[in-house]
Amino acid sequence: MTRVLTYAEAELPAGLAEQVAALEAQAWPGARSGHDPALAPRVMVLLDEDGAVAASLALLFKEIRHAGRTHRAAGLSAVVTRDTARGRGHGGRLVAAARAALAADPAVDLVLFSCDRPLVPFYEAAGFTRLPGTVLVGGTPQQPLATDAPGFDKEVLADFPGPDTGARAFTGVRIALYPGAVDRLW
Repeated sequence: MTRVLTYAEAELPAGLAEQVAALEAQAWPGARSGHDPALAPRVMVLLDEDGAVAASLALLFKEIRHAGRTHRAAGLSAVVTRDTARGRGHGGRLVAAARAALAADPAVDLVLFSCDRPLVPFYEAAGFTRLPGTVLVGGTPQQPLATDAPGFDKEVLADFPGPDTGARAFTGVRIALYPGAVDRLW
């Protein structure tokens, strides 16, 4: 039986942290594991029947200003499934659990993140909605990184768990996310 556990990133037990770092290194060789503490990162892990990390992701949080309002935004980052555990639904279960956890969090108004275009159906199956024409602008104002940058093939997805989210204000627009230099896009 699989289990989903959630930890503040700074409180992730060492053994789980090592497994998550190994999964991320497998998926993104040379990338640094971990997230900017200013984004209050939480790590979700799905443990397989043997108690090993089969899949992991990070939840990141930041207030953003858009369409004349301040929104308490969350995003998914570093979603990864162990090579030997792929095709068993672990990633989908973990992403669905993340969506449910964020929907139940009264401190979250909306969830926004980008993914590679071929992964859109995977996230839609977990209940996220594609935002056609929407561009996330990450990085910093001095060094922006946009999802429509040359060479990127990204789509923006969202979920609007709270009441009166103004969901229409997020379709077909540029959204200044600016999560910083560490997590340039989430």
